[in-house]
Amino acid sequence: MEFFCYHRDRPGSLALRDELLEEHWSYMDRYAAEMIARGPTLTDDGEAPTGSVHIVDLPDAATARAFAFGEPGYQAGVYRDVLLRRWRNLLGRTMWDFPGGRTGGDRYLVLGLGAGPAADLAAPPDQDELIAYGPLLSDDGATWLGTAALVRAPDPETARAVLSPDRYADVEVHRWQFGGRPS
Repeated sequence: MEFFCYHRDRPGSLALRDELLEEHWSYMDRYAAEMIARGPTLTDDGEAPTGSVHIVDLPDAATARAFAFGEPGYQAGVYRDVLLRRWRNLLGRTMWDFPGGRTGGDRYLVLGLGAGPAADLAAPPDQDELIAYGPLLSDDGATWLGTAALVRAPDPETARAVLSPDRYADVEVHRWQFGGRPS
């Protein structure tokens, strides 16, 4: 089962986040084989982290909750909240398989929070700029709750356009970068 996990930073927690960076990476290293995508969201200027995205393939919802809430930054109070949802990998690849590579161009997390009938249940036909894409689902996988995408785009508005207009209660667009230990 695939899960989308988004830890949002608590205001004023940057120093603590920095202090725990090696612990965070070590924790995530334990899930390397299960990782579909990972990386921080950033301020608009790209200078400081605002959260942390992890898309993982885990056996069940209980394991996903243990993954999300056992993370060292969560345990220490870095994050103000955690969004954890079932997710379906419509591209069938990891971020490391993205043809555009780890660098070059601006990258964004586009998070559409659902309302009403399901939308965007198939990947868009032009997938060249999609890094990860799929629906957010209830724990049992039966109910559509939104859509999450990682996309390379020239600006937030272009990134936002990956989702159908007027089909979501809210759409968030956050700067995002490939995560993991620096090479």
